Amino acid sequence: MDITGAGAPVVAIVGVLGTLLSALLTQRAAERSRQREMERAERTQAWARETEERRACCIALNTASRQYLAALTDQSHALARAEDPRAARQRLIEARDLHRDVYAEAQLRLPDPVLALAGEATHALGALYGRLRRLDDGVPRPGDSLDAAQREIDALWERLRELRRGMRADLGASGPSRPGRPAAPEPHPAPTGPGAFRAGSGR
Repeated sequence: MDITGAGAPVVAIVGVLGTLLSALLTQRAAERSRQREMERAERTQAWARETEERRACCIALNTASRQYLAALTDQSHALARAEDPRAARQRLIEARDLHRDVYAEAQLRLPDPVLALAGEATHALGALYGRLRRLDDGVPRPGDSLDAAQREIDALWERLRELRRGMRADLGASGPSRPGRPAAPEPHPAPTGPGAFRAGSGR
């Protein structure tokens, strides 16, 4: 019997099976690679969406907080000048309501370190609001005065700057200034007179 001749078909079959198996393994490896790429792309897109949503939340909170404090400042000035406080009071209520809604969303989106700063600022804004409303209603508590309110306003502008720095750091937007170029001081204007609410919101 010619063993060599008899084994030739077996060798051929093994060779064909090896080729098919190799192609199958190559195809599966390519599919796994594509799957990993798709998962990586999905994670990247999800991270980008989350970052953009957090950025939008920070912008909204920064704006709403500053508008709220500007409205509180306007109310304080209206009381100091013995003006009709109704217009300033209405702006203050609107700014407070807007800040409340924005802060509620921030509580679900911001990381704990930034949320802690936002919570402290929100508590201080609420305390100042209560003080000014008591002065407006003519039922002040011991320690309530416009001078005390102004001190709180000054401290709150610094607190909001601290919150903004915390949000910028969380978003990766903060960093050292260029060599030889000191960082510019942040402005701290005080809104006064009619329309001061709008001007103050740009601090």
